[in-house]
Amino acid sequence: MCTLQQRGSVFVLTLTGDGEHRLGHALISSLRSAVASAAEAAAKAGPGAALVTVGEGRFFSNGLDIGWAGTSRARLSELVAALRPLAADLLALPMPTVAAVTGHASAGGCLLALCHDYRVMRGDRGVLYMSEVDIGLPLPPYFMAVLRAKITAANALRDVALRGKKVRAAEGKEMGIVDAVYPSADETAAEAFKLAEQLAARKWDGGVYASIRMSMYPEACRSVGIVEESDEEKRKHFASKL
Repeated sequence: MCTLQQRGSVFVLTLTGDGEHRLGHALISSLRSAVASAAEAAAKAGPGAALVTVGEGRFFSNGLDIGWAGTSRARLSELVAALRPLAADLLALPMPTVAAVTGHASAGGCLLALCHDYRVMRGDRGVLYMSEVDIGLPLPPYFMAVLRAKITAANALRDVALRGKKVRAAEGKEMGIVDAVYPSADETAAEAFKLAEQLAARKWDGGVYASIRMSMYPEACRSVGIVEESDEEKRKHFASKL
């Protein structure tokens, strides 16, 4: 399903195999366990860590496991609910995160990429695609909150959410969704790792980093169930770091 490898200060989370990396209960659980393991290991090691997520094969992730859900709206709702805490894990993770989008990232897979701080993408193949409008499914509220947080240009958000635009890498960079584009999957994964190394080398305090990220995207964080600190808690946290 997925593997977690620590390479120096960088944790590499790989969705393994040549399949579509559909987000069913087993894969979501495996991803959550890997993210938690990275957070635990980083906490023991001290400041300076980063996470890279990469998918093997043609897909980064092709979204929720609709094959398992079938025509059952109840099963689909189960998967939507199961993905929400994974989004929370990434948005609250006390280290920088980089998605190496080496293949198609559709619907829930696109959301997974957007929950990372940075996205680098291969230019020769693959799209970012929110398919819900095309297949007749409403966007879950937390999906929309994350889209609003991470796609800040109004026209870009409209095209992704309301037009079902399949965004290739170069266009994603122009729209501000993708940070860098590389020619192939291997180069994309390698450059994502280099970026993660550079970020980890800054040796930022993980708790401070996560706090700043959560304050940048308060609506998205609330939508995935992250409890916001009170003003008093924020003051105490700030004072403790002085």
